[in-house]
Amino acid sequence: MAPQRITPFLWYTREAEEAAAFYCSVFPGSRILSVVAMPSESPAGPPGSVKVVDFELFGQRFSAMSAGPHEPFTQAISFVVSCQDQAEIDRYWAAMLAGGGSAQACGWIKDRFGVSWQIVPEALDLMMADPDRAKAQRACDAMLRMVKLDLAALQAAFDGRG
Repeated sequence: MAPQRITPFLWYTREAEEAAAFYCSVFPGSRILSVVAMPSESPAGPPGSVKVVDFELFGQRFSAMSAGPHEPFTQAISFVVSCQDQAEIDRYWAAMLAGGGSAQACGWIKDRFGVSWQIVPEALDLMMADPDRAKAQRACDAMLRMVKLDLAALQAAFDGRG
């Protein structure tokens, strides 16, 4: 397998290690790869105060750094979690809300660290791309009225039953 050539890098005020541990507890088969304290002084603090954490979620490598409150997270960047069924949607939704997350709209949620996630059923991509644009529009309209996505309601709208 070829090495990953692009790695998302997340800058946290001071909770990169805690965030990585949380994400690894939420997503099965995930793990922390390393935690390295920077040995030199940096604009963010004295030696050892800045930590870089490498971790893996579903085989995707991420890096995170605790380096002070210089750049807050925004919804301009989010991570999409493709779910196979409603049980997965419900599980990830509840996990991301735990400890201070906030529900947004259309399947978006901000975790307690300020990172935005989209918790969506895989089937929604197929519905939205359906060549029958009326069906796609019904699914889209239903999704736009939701906070947490309801797969059965999306399917009903798509099928013209909702």
